[in-house]
Formats: sequence, structure tokens, C-alpha cells
Amino acid sequence: MMAEAVGLVNTLDNWRVVDKIIMSTKTPEKKRIFGKGNFQSLTEKIGQTAGITAVFVNVERLSPLSEREFEEAWGVKVFDRYSVVLHIFRCNARTKEAKLQISLAEIPLLRSRLKNEMANLDQQGGGSRYIGGSGETLIEVQQRLLKEREMKIRSALEKLRRKRHLLRSQRKHKEFPIVSVLGYTNCGKTTLIKALTGDNGLQPRNQLFATLDVTVHAGQLPSHMTVLYVDTIGFLSQLPHQLIDSFSATLEDIKHSDLLVHVRDISHPEMVNQKVNVLSVLKNMQIPDRLMSSMIEVHNKIDLIDNYQCPEPNTLAISALEERGLGELRKAVEAEIVNSTEKHILDLTVDLSTPQLSWLYKEATVQDVQVNADEGSAVVKVIISAAAYGHYKKVFTVVS
Repeated sequence: MMAEAVGLVNTLDNWRVVDKIIMSTKTPEKKRIFGKGNFQSLTEKIGQTAGITAVFVNVERLSPLSEREFEEAWGVKVFDRYSVVLHIFRCNARTKEAKLQISLAEIPLLRSRLKNEMANLDQQGGGSRYIGGSGETLIEVQQRLLKEREMKIRSALEKLRRKRHLLRSQRKHKEFPIVSVLGYTNCGKTTLIKALTGDNGLQPRNQLFATLDVTVHAGQLPSHMTVLYVDTIGFLSQLPHQLIDSFSATLEDIKHSDLLVHVRDISHPEMVNQKVNVLSVLKNMQIPDRLMSSMIEVHNKIDLIDNYQCPEPNTLAISALEERGLGELRKAVEAEIVNSTEKHILDLTVDLSTPQLSWLYKEATVQDVQVNADEGSAVVKVIISAAAYGHYKKVFTVVS
């Protein structure tokens, strides 16, 4: 937990950890999460350490009272896990949707701060003043504005969700299988997708939450079938639940995949706990059983471990960085895709004087055409869905 907290801070530009300490805490919801002795020794340590401009208390959420008390006692800005992760998200957001998701996730934080400010005003006797004869107090006006802002953001996100649903329907119509690549943050998902697709536009970074926007990249399997690899946001243990709610829409694509590939950083000391965390989040998202049972587990970063041997059956060991083991992974992906999408790989003999070939190009994936000019026919290797093949047999006479 400490290593991860340090990793979160180091992810941010120009932020660095000056010192760290592990202390027992009480219930985070209480005003004081530290006991009297711990709080005093912590206050003394902060006062004696040069260069401190902020303190990160690694709990999910601090109450407004705790936050105010700490900032008054320590004289610096105080962050909890929610505000640090939110700040990382804010720095890494690129698309309109990700920025809107962050704005939505900020609302609870703004409400907290509003309570804090109003508590201060109440102490000074100014918390219940009415605004310009409107009958509304200052806090009521600010709460209403926050509510209106939240509704506008949710409306804009719903429009984007409908648009993505339409795009997803179009992808399904074109029958491009969808492979969602997921895993704990910084496990190497983007590096793997870059290696599988040859997409040089992808620039992997060695950071937590380097990928925040869900992106789609086309790649080819050994049979020349085109698949779409979806690069998803990374998972994190104890990700504040309000952030999970805000970003659940970006993970919606996972449910609509044909296959899941779970990437694990096997060089990480917490790799077992990371797997538990990822599987727990997927369970909470109610991912269909068919996807969970067919999920391919990939052990990545074997370049960091000498002579790595997979301790678990049905897993693939790879190095995305050095592009080792990718051939086996592509074969495994293809086998699962053919199985899950009920596609068939067939050699069909077509009569070139009929529209059979053009029909196959339109409705299936044509991999190879061997023309027999003397007979005016061709042997066509295709990947075709069961439904399309049934339709093909009805429309044309199939020559064996």
C-alpha cells in the first residue's frame, strides 16, 4: 500500500515524496482518524521536515472536518486517495468523455469543500445570509448550482454513451471481433496492443493511469482476420467507489467484447493481490460468465525475470516490450474468437460467373483466393459466421 501511494504521487509531474510514515488509524469517517499520540507525533514530524508543501493521507476519503483540522494543524494542503487519483485522472484526460467523467467525479469533492467553507462561515456568524432578497441562502445557491452542473454533465455523458452504443452496433454489424485488454494499472496493456497491432501512434508510459481514455486499435490474427483491441483504463486497489461509478461507463465496452485478455505484471511484488482486485472489480461489474470463462491470462514483463516459468496452467508468458510470446498469444486469441463468435474457417469453391465471390467479400472475411481459370472457378478461404454461412447456402448452391 505504501509503495502504491508513493507511485501515485510520483505519477504527477513535479510532485515527489519527501518522507513517508505508516501509522494506525481509526475509522476514516470520524473527525479524528489518528489517535491523540499519533496525531501529535505526526504534527511534530511535519513541522520538523523541510520542503513539505502537502500531505497525502492514504485513506479513501477524509471527512471535511478531518481535512480542515489537518490543514489548520499542519499549515499545508492535505490530500486523500480520492483527491490524488482524481488529480491524476485530470492530468491524463484527453477526450471529451474522459474530461466529463472527471467533472462528474469532482462533484462530491466540491460538495465536501462547500460544507467545509460553510462550517467556517457559521463559526464567523455568516453562514445563513440570504442572497439579494431571493429567499435562498448562500449555501442553498451553491448547492443548487452544483446540482445543475451535475445534471448537465450527466446529460452530456448520456449523449456520448448513445453515440458509443451506435458505434458499437456498427462494429458488430461489420463483424469485427472485439478483444478487451484489461489489467491492473501499469501492467503493460498499451505496450502489448502496440506490439500486436503495430500502431506506432500508441506511446506507452511507465506510469499509473497513463491510459485513461478507452481507445480501439485494429490488428490481424494469423488467419488474417481483423480484430479490434480495446485499451481500457487500468484497475487499482481501493479505487474510491465514487470514481468507479463515474468511470463505469468507460468500462462498458468490456461487457460487449467477444474476448477478454487479462494482462498481469509478473515482476510486481503484489501481482497476486492485483489479480484478486481485477477479478473482484469484474465480478462487481457483472461481466457475463461466457467472457469470464474464456478470458486469456497473460503474464507480461518476463524480460524482468530470469528463466520465468508460468506457475499456473492455461496462462501465456510474454514480454510485450521485447515482443516475445506474441505468436502464441495471437493463436490463442484466434482460437477463442472463432469459438466465441461461432465463426467457421472454410474453403469454398465458387463459380466466378456468379456474384458468390463479391457476396463473400461483403459478408465474410476472405483470406485467400485460388483461381482456376480453366474451370472459371476459385477456391476461397473464408472466416464466416454460422448465420452468414446458412444464408450463403440458401442463396447459392454450395459446390464441395
